[in-house]
Amino acid sequence: MTTAKNYTLTVAITLVIANMIGTGVFTSLGYQVGDLPSGFVILVLWLLGGIVAVSGALTYAEIATTLKKSGGEYLYLSKIFHPVLGFLSGWMSALVGFAGAISAVAIAIGEYSTEALGISIKVIAVFAIILVSIVHWFGVKVGGRAQTFLTGLKLSLILFFCIAPFFITSVSKTDIHFLPQPGDWDLIVSRGFAISLVFVVYAYTGWNASAYIAGNLDNPSRSLPTSLVLGTVIVTVIYISLNSMFLYTATFQELQGQNDIGNVVAYKLFGSKIGFLFSVIFSFALLSTLSAMTIAGPRVTEAMGEDYALLKSFSVKNKYHMPYLAILIQAGWSIFLVLVSSFKEIIQYISVSLSIFTVLTVLGVFFLRKQKITNDHFKIPLYPLPPIIFIICTMWMIYYVAIEDFKIILYSLGTMVPGYLLYLFANRYKEPEV
Repeated sequence: MTTAKNYTLTVAITLVIANMIGTGVFTSLGYQVGDLPSGFVILVLWLLGGIVAVSGALTYAEIATTLKKSGGEYLYLSKIFHPVLGFLSGWMSALVGFAGAISAVAIAIGEYSTEALGISIKVIAVFAIILVSIVHWFGVKVGGRAQTFLTGLKLSLILFFCIAPFFITSVSKTDIHFLPQPGDWDLIVSRGFAISLVFVVYAYTGWNASAYIAGNLDNPSRSLPTSLVLGTVIVTVIYISLNSMFLYTATFQELQGQNDIGNVVAYKLFGSKIGFLFSVIFSFALLSTLSAMTIAGPRVTEAMGEDYALLKSFSVKNKYHMPYLAILIQAGWSIFLVLVSSFKEIIQYISVSLSIFTVLTVLGVFFLRKQKITNDHFKIPLYPLPPIIFIICTMWMIYYVAIEDFKIILYSLGTMVPGYLLYLFANRYKEPEV
């Protein structure tokens, strides 16, 4: 039954899609073409990212429908392993996964629109965060409609970009090969491929978005797995198509090191005047990602507030049934990150930090299966292959990141230390379970 407090299946699917399709797909290619000078290898990279994300989505679908509650990794790790792991994942989600990603998206919005508006990047970024937070302050009905509209706009824009190059004959096409070439296998098993996977993982981050609102979904046993899997598959197809178009339109030299791939391609396809207009449309469409994260993020701190008396204020709702303080805190921290950091600095940090907890969560499905829970829940097809694929590929990526730049691992672990100390303090005032 649909109520004013619940999100529909459509909103859940758009939430997953909008969380995933953000800045990553419009920036990652610039960091990949240097190490992987092959169109075929780059498309394999994005396909692998999709397979890993779908494997994770299938696993989360079983876990979420078994436990039947909002909260994401915070809830899952707390119930399956130990509350300290859940608390740390919630801490990292709030500080890194959502607030960090929101700040990165907001900065990207600023970069795309600063020339058109004549306003500084960071001012635009701060305004975008405030605007989206206000929209979601007014409840799931208003926020859900805004989310559906913005996601539709973004998908329409991407669809247009995917087909436009094939109808503009005045643009010279690249000679990049999309079929296997000699030496491609060596690139696929190289360290550069694993490091490039970090940026792809960042781009696919958000495949688990609807799991955070499992308790606020209509018919979650059906809606949750459908939204997770369908949303992820749709995004995988979009990513492969979009990157094919980028490579078809621009050369490796034009793409390498660029942080605004959308602008590079738009200006090459349409010229400066129309390309300028598309830059503004891109920035508006990216509000969809900002909106999706604003929906999912506060649900983590809300869940933590329900369990710990010290954080109880985060679970208090306004008259629109929204955890308003959690929304305010997330917006405030995101704005702070906008003011003190840059987009490039946080990509690898986000990918590695979040991957640690998603691996632990996916691992948890093996423990849940041993408990032989008999309630009506989704079961992973081809079990145990999907969780094994996810764990192996993600650990392979983390291993090579550690070899390449161990400081990223230290930064991730270092961020967990104050979270652990807060857990020790908050646990003294923890609400007893009934």
